Amino acid sequence: MKPDARHPSLLHRSNAGKSRGRRASVKENGSVAIEFVIVLPFLLLVLVGIIDVTLMLYDKAAITNAARVAARAGTCVSVPPLTKSQISATATAALSGVLLSGRSSNVPTVTVNQPNGTATGSPLSVTVSYPYQGLFVGSAFTTLTGPISLSATAVMNYE
Repeated sequence: MKPDARHPSLLHRSNAGKSRGRRASVKENGSVAIEFVIVLPFLLLVLVGIIDVTLMLYDKAAITNAARVAARAGTCVSVPPLTKSQISATATAALSGVLLSGRSSNVPTVTVNQPNGTATGSPLSVTVSYPYQGLFVGSAFTTLTGPISLSATAVMNYE
């Protein structure tokens, strides 16, 4: 015996539910599409913002590494010791082709500080600053507020 024949109410419920479900889903398809169109720009804005922040963090890591490389090159034993301009050139060379902000006009600034000269044990400080402007959301943000200054300092003692 079929289960539907014993319980005719089950047959009625199952047919009624299916037809109502189809009509409701057709109506909901339009509203879901409209909601998606409304939410999509915000989702894309968040995604592009995440990409911009990631690029900024990458540039921060690059200038930190360049400051470290320049400080290490300046403090290693060399006769004669590297001059401030040579140390600055080392940091600039470490950054060439590495920064991703997309603005060729942004040039990193390198500051070399030798408070006690080049004597063994005295500190050498190399600071690299870079005005980050962003690519997408960051460029619109920095247009209103000015560029974000990324800076990194490395301090090492002369050997």
